[in-house]
Amino acid sequence: MTPDRFFSLMLLLASRDAVTTQELASALGVSLRTITRDLNWLRDAGLPVTAQRGRLGGVTMLPGSGPDLTRLTPGERDHLSLTGLDEKQRTELDASVESRRALSKIGAARPRQDHELLPLTEVVHVDSRPWLQARASGTTPAALIDPVRRGRRLRIEYDSPRDLVVDPYGLFAKAGIWYLVADRAGAPRLYRLERITAWNAVDRPRRIRENETLATVAAALVDQWEDDHALEVSATIDRTQIERARRIFGQRLVLAEHQDSATGHRVTIRFPHLEDVRALLPFGSAITVHGPTEARAHLHDLATSLAHHYAPPAA
Repeated sequence: MTPDRFFSLMLLLASRDAVTTQELASALGVSLRTITRDLNWLRDAGLPVTAQRGRLGGVTMLPGSGPDLTRLTPGERDHLSLTGLDEKQRTELDASVESRRALSKIGAARPRQDHELLPLTEVVHVDSRPWLQARASGTTPAALIDPVRRGRRLRIEYDSPRDLVVDPYGLFAKAGIWYLVADRAGAPRLYRLERITAWNAVDRPRRIRENETLATVAAALVDQWEDDHALEVSATIDRTQIERARRIFGQRLVLAEHQDSATGHRVTIRFPHLEDVRALLPFGSAITVHGPTEARAHLHDLATSLAHHYAPPAA
């Protein structure tokens, strides 16, 4: 468990009477398996966390056992409420300094013990960014957060000099990428921040749809994107390659229940486009694609082209 997720989880438990594991997982942007592992970690560490089944049940923590929030300013509380962000994303949002100040106040409030170990945050550093990541261009989250919080309309240049006037709901972090969620002509849109080349605030308040929030609009856009752009590939993966496939494909890979065998496991992998199935080539024969037909045919064409490219020269 990362330090940021630890404090986010503690704050959620301390601020609510009872909360389900699904609500915790959604708030922190992790899987149910991860949140269950985190709760077990808290129990093993001696924190009084309990879980009760049933319609009125949920996960609770004994009053007074959570972090001491009395020393925090309203602004620091506001920053700590941003759950699900890693340190890099907090820095991009220009929220890192305030968040660290709040965490240091909470840490300083703990009673010190003789021979206390150094805090994990001092001896462990996590950087989740991939190697050789290209530097992002375009607009930063910190630059847009002020006009968005003021509820103003925005005029943006997106991928071209053409101006677009949008009514923003807010900023949305998905899979390490920042988006502006906004209505354009009354229809919801996702705008990738690194592709917003210029922007300025319009001296008019935003006009968003009634009873819609950033969370509801973002969720609907994600669902629509997944439904409209996903190609479901059925395959069998060698058991030795399951963990590697999980790291690469993440939640796009779903293991079929009761489809495990001595040599492989049946899975479904979602791809945005047919061309993206080329990501299966590095697995070689460790993955066997069963369908759809166009996915098998495209992999055949890609593999044939690769074989011809590296074929030895004719004698």
